[in-house]
Amino acid sequence: MTPLPDCIETTTGPTPDWSVIFLHGLGADGNDFAPVVPQLVRPGWPAIRFVFPHAPVRPITINGGMRMRGWYDIAAMDIASREDEAGVRASIALVEALIAREGERGVPASRVILAGFSQGGAIALAAGLRRIQPLAGIIALSTYLPLAQSSIAQSTPAARATPVFMAHGMFDPIVPQTLGLRSRDALMALGMQVAWHSYPMAHQVCPPEIAAINAWLDARIGAG
Repeated sequence: MTPLPDCIETTTGPTPDWSVIFLHGLGADGNDFAPVVPQLVRPGWPAIRFVFPHAPVRPITINGGMRMRGWYDIAAMDIASREDEAGVRASIALVEALIAREGERGVPASRVILAGFSQGGAIALAAGLRRIQPLAGIIALSTYLPLAQSSIAQSTPAARATPVFMAHGMFDPIVPQTLGLRSRDALMALGMQVAWHSYPMAHQVCPPEIAAINAWLDARIGAG
C-alpha cells in the first residue's frame, strides 16, 4: 500500500460532498495554494474538502542536486526530455492513494477534482489520464503532459471523458506555453473536452485565471 503524503486540509463545511486535491509546483509545498480557497468557492455550493499534499523531498538534478520538494526529478531545461519516469509513476501512486482515501471518507472519484500547478499539474494530467474510475475534472496550470507517449497510450475511455481546465502564461520561461499547447492538442486528439486559457504572464497565476477556474468549477460543483 502506498503511504499517504503529509497534507494540509481545509473544508468549506461539515461532511464534504466534494474534494479538490491540489498539487503544488517544484520547490513549493502544500501551503502554496491553500490561501486561494476563498477565491475558488461560491456561496451555495455543497461542502468541499481541499487537500494540499506536500511532495516528497528529493534531489533535483537541474538545481545541482539540491534537495527540495518535487513530484519528480528534472534533468535539464528541456523538461520534456530525459524524463524521470520512475518519479512520475511514484507520484501517480501517491495521487491514487489520496483519491482512494477520499472514497473512504465518503467522496467518490466522480466528485473529486484533481488540480495542480507546474509539476503538480503534470502529475494531475498523468494520473487523470490513467484513471479507470473517472474524476469530476482535472485542472492543469502552467504545465504539460509528462511521459506523453505512454500517458496517451495508457489513457482509458473513462479518463478521456473527464473535462480538463488548462491555463498558461504567454511568457512562461519555465514551462514554455508551446509545451502546454502541444499537451492540450494531444488531449483534444483523444477527444477530451479541454477548456484552454492563456494570459499575458510568466510562470504564475493571475486573478483572471482564478476567476476562470471558479466559473469552471461552478459548472461542475455548483451544478451538483
